[in-house]
Amino acid sequence: MHMYRRTVLAAVSGVLVLAACTGTGGSSKGADAKAPTDPSKVTGTIKVLTVRTDLVQDGTLDDYAAEFNKVYPKVKVEFEGLTNYESEVKIRMNTENYGDVLLIPAVIQKKDYPKFFASLGTQEERAAKYRFTDYTTVGGKVYGQSPVGVAPGFIYNKRIWSQAGITRWPTTPAEFIADLRAIKAKTDAIPYYTNFSAGWTLTSWTYVNGAVHCDTRATEKLATGDPWAQDADLRVGDTMLYDLVKAGLIEKDPTTSNWEESKPRTAKGEIATQWLGTWAIVQFQDAAKKAGVDPDDIGFMPFPSQTNGKYCATVAPDYNQAVNVHSKHKDAARAWIDWFTDKSGYVEDNLSISPLKNGAMPAVLKPYEEQGVQLIELDDARGAEVKQIDSESEVGIYAPEYRQNLVDLARGARKGSLDDFFADLSGRWTDAEKNLGS
Repeated sequence: MHMYRRTVLAAVSGVLVLAACTGTGGSSKGADAKAPTDPSKVTGTIKVLTVRTDLVQDGTLDDYAAEFNKVYPKVKVEFEGLTNYESEVKIRMNTENYGDVLLIPAVIQKKDYPKFFASLGTQEERAAKYRFTDYTTVGGKVYGQSPVGVAPGFIYNKRIWSQAGITRWPTTPAEFIADLRAIKAKTDAIPYYTNFSAGWTLTSWTYVNGAVHCDTRATEKLATGDPWAQDADLRVGDTMLYDLVKAGLIEKDPTTSNWEESKPRTAKGEIATQWLGTWAIVQFQDAAKKAGVDPDDIGFMPFPSQTNGKYCATVAPDYNQAVNVHSKHKDAARAWIDWFTDKSGYVEDNLSISPLKNGAMPAVLKPYEEQGVQLIELDDARGAEVKQIDSESEVGIYAPEYRQNLVDLARGARKGSLDDFFADLSGRWTDAEKNLGS
C-alpha cells in the first residue's frame, strides 16, 4: 500500500481537527522561504519527510538527491519515509522538529498553515506558473506545492473489456453497469473490484464530485447544499456503486479483498475494472510487467457521465510539500521543493499530471485528449469549510466507513434502503452546515 496511498484523497481531506497541534507554532508565523538566487551559496542538511517509503527503500529518492546536488552541491538531503504518515507527523508537530520539508498533513486546518509552514510567495505570483495554488493559500500567500496532479478514473483491462464486445466508453451509469454485466457474461473476470478491505480505496468515490456535471464549483456546493440531493454528483456516484454491488458484479467476498494482489490480478485480466486515479496507472503497469503480461492492457477511463456531449475529469494536487516554519535551512528546503517540482522528472516518472501550467500531459492520458475529455480544476475556496462540515457531521466523505457501509447495504450485509441511507447522510450534513453558519 505504498505509492500514493493517500494521494489526493488525503491531500484534500482532513476530517480530523488538529486540536493538539498548538506546539510552538506561532513563534515564526509569517516567515518566508525565499527562492535562493545563487545555488553555490546554499548550504545545510535538510530532512525530507515522505509517504513514499518504497522510494526510500529502493534508493530512488537518493538518486533524485544526487541529481539535485549537481545544482546545489552544498546541500545534503536526508529522507525519512513514514508508513503512518498522518498520525506520526501530527505528534511531531507539537514540537518544532518535523523535518525541513514535509507533506502537509490533511489533519491541519488551512487557517493554521502560517503557524507551521513558511510562505513560498504570493498566490498572484505563483498562480502564473503553477496549478493548484488555492489549495494552500492563506491570506494571499501560498504555503505548499504539490509535485504532481492527479485525476480520478477507472483503471481497466482493455483486453477484457474488448473481449466482452465493448468498443467505446460508457456515457451513463446505466451503460457502465450494462458493460459490467457483459463482462460477467462473456469473460471469466470479476467485472468490478471494490477493494473493500483496504478501505482508503473506496474513498476515491468522493472524487466523482465535479466530474459528473463538469462543475468547477462542486466544492462550494458541498459547503452550501445537500451532496445527496436528487442528481447531485455524490448521489449519482454512490447510486452507481450501490447498483453494481447489488447486481453482483463485484468480488465474491469484499471483506477478503487485497489491494496489492488486485494490481497483478487486474493486469492479468482476472479483474476488469477499479475506480482509482491516474496515480495508480504506473503501479498497475509495473504489475503487468512483473506478471509477464502486456502493460498496454491497462487502460484509464473517466466517470460515465457527459455534459454537453463531453466527459469531464477533475484534476487536483497530491500531497503538497511545505517548508517547516522552524527550519534553520529554509533556503535549502525551498530549493529542494522548487527543483523537485520543476526539474526532477518525478512527474514523468510517475506518469502524473504536471503542476506546471505549461507542462505536457502524460502519454497515459492520450486517450483523454483523443476523446476530448475536459480536465477541470475545482475552486477550493470553500475546501476548509467542507472539511469542517464533514468532521462535525461525522459523515466522513474522505473516510472509508461511509462507502463500506454503502457496499454492505447493497450486498445485504446491512439492513435498510438506499433512500434512507442517503436521507441520513443528508440530514447530518445539512445540520452541520446550519450549525457552522450560526
